[in-house]
Amino acid sequence: MKIAVPVKDANLQFFGNAGHTPYFAVFTLKGGGMFRSFELEALRKNPRTDLDEHEEDEGHHCSHDEEDEAHVKEHLKMGDALDDCDYMVVRRACKNTARSMAEHGIKIKKYNGEAIDAKRILQELSAEFI
Repeated sequence: MKIAVPVKDANLQFFGNAGHTPYFAVFTLKGGGMFRSFELEALRKNPRTDLDEHEEDEGHHCSHDEEDEAHVKEHLKMGDALDDCDYMVVRRACKNTARSMAEHGIKIKKYNGEAIDAKRILQELSAEFI
């Protein structure tokens, strides 16, 4: 099972706004029960080309809707890039991000805790990955 976590960079610091994250850390879930662990498989750059510097901000709220075809296509690029993943962890995801993930069979798990390290977040959510 593979899980994508939006992160700022190779330090694996969680980036709350999934659609505007600079990178996705892709982890493989190993083991079972209470012996679960998460192994970093890859750090993938967000494939969206419509992000400018001010939008790579956790507080940015996407104002585009489903009628903005070019914007929707950019979100679909994320689904394509994460197509081998089963889950994506988010603090926030707009409807276009959610739709893209759903079209690729990627389930979204919301994280509202205080941790900022991707591995710590995965440990906290580990029981929810089935």
